Amino acid sequence: MLGADVADSERATHRPGEPGVRLIRRASGLLAASIALLAAVLGLRLVVGTADPLDWLAAGLLLVVIVVAIVLWRAVSALEAQRRTEAESAARLLRGLARSVSPDAIVAAIAGELAIGAEADHVAVVHRRDDPPRLDATLVAARAGVPDARTSLPITDLVAPLDDPAGVDGSPRMAMPIASDAPVLALVGDDAEGPASTRSEATAGASASPGSNGDAATIVDQAHPLDTGGGPRRPVDRLEADRIAARIAGRVRAVFGLRNVLASPLVADGTVVGALVLSRRSTAEWTPGARRLLVEAATEASRALGRADSQRAAEARASTDALTGLPNRRYFDEFCGLLARRRRSGDAVGVLMVDIDHFKKLNDRLGHPVGDEVLRAVGGAIATTVRGEDIPARYGGEEFVVLLRNPSPDVAVDVAQRIRANVRAIDLAELRGSRITVSVGAAVQADPTEPIGSIVERADRALYRAKKDGRDRVVAA
Repeated sequence: MLGADVADSERATHRPGEPGVRLIRRASGLLAASIALLAAVLGLRLVVGTADPLDWLAAGLLLVVIVVAIVLWRAVSALEAQRRTEAESAARLLRGLARSVSPDAIVAAIAGELAIGAEADHVAVVHRRDDPPRLDATLVAARAGVPDARTSLPITDLVAPLDDPAGVDGSPRMAMPIASDAPVLALVGDDAEGPASTRSEATAGASASPGSNGDAATIVDQAHPLDTGGGPRRPVDRLEADRIAARIAGRVRAVFGLRNVLASPLVADGTVVGALVLSRRSTAEWTPGARRLLVEAATEASRALGRADSQRAAEARASTDALTGLPNRRYFDEFCGLLARRRRSGDAVGVLMVDIDHFKKLNDRLGHPVGDEVLRAVGGAIATTVRGEDIPARYGGEEFVVLLRNPSPDVAVDVAQRIRANVRAIDLAELRGSRITVSVGAAVQADPTEPIGSIVERADRALYRAKKDGRDRVVAA
């Protein structure tokens, strides 16, 4: 598959049969024939000694024709060399993307080759992330040794209606189409001035504050209701995708202080998930080759990022409990194994085992749907109670576990008591006045060499004592 993709890229980029190249080749052929004919005539007349002033005029014309032929030959060679360079850049880009499995690796594969092939000073990759909803922007400099710049952009730049100001710099317009079947490029920057015939409705996707005159410093961000939930994902047409890319490019230009910017949307499953942005310090116009390479890079990057997102989503589903949304036991065990290999001598670990009291009786009396609501509510109470560095998980059935990072015995008991109290405060109408209670066993490592599995076993034994002593309580190992 990779070989076919690379071959397709080379065929798409290297087009020896394009009208301009064909015309130049035909003109070169005619000139070569003319040169040969004139040279034959002049040679014959000089040999027979019948040369006259017209022959010298013909010789001068022949010299002019030779010069024109050389210029045309060089033009053809330059065009073919440009096509070969584009094909090689596209092939290297595809190979790099095929080897990349993480978003960071994909960004690195895109930026390095694209900066060289398009003669850009910077490449920015803006990609949607969903946890929490945001736009991650990575700016990569073409010059070696310059660190990448990273920031998060408002999700409104991606999902807000295009007639809604989203705090975008400048008045972006669309570049001319590259081909009838290719995305239109969104062009934003100091070189965006041009004939009115080249302007587009893309200006509706961005606006500056009154009196700003496109000055990034005077742009005012405006929140949008879609920002709270990350916005819906819905199919968009090509024009709308390009207008969204223009808006993102305006934000990137303002945030990173860029100048001459060219952008193409990243599209997955028919929806825009970001943009690929080129920038350069000069105001020189972007070449058709740079535009073609950007479109191809955006297409391939969309596919690569889509594969990475799908893989990450599949991994998340495999390690998440579908009912409570907490990590499952598989994730907990894998995390503990990873932590065990990376623990430093000063790190402390604690474990809380949490069990819902009389859960089987509740299920039998009120039914499994109510039991599921109880599990969700208890999982939520645990997740909102533990500290940011702690890892809660559903261990199985009605049992939960919390991995505590660097707790003292007192901190472990305090977190356990707060979990018990917050669960007891849960008020579900389906329970018909009943209260949910939990028993908790707490254990903190006895010494730095104690395995995490041993701590889990001690916490489990403490949980057993808590249930034996009357439930709704915390017992420390």
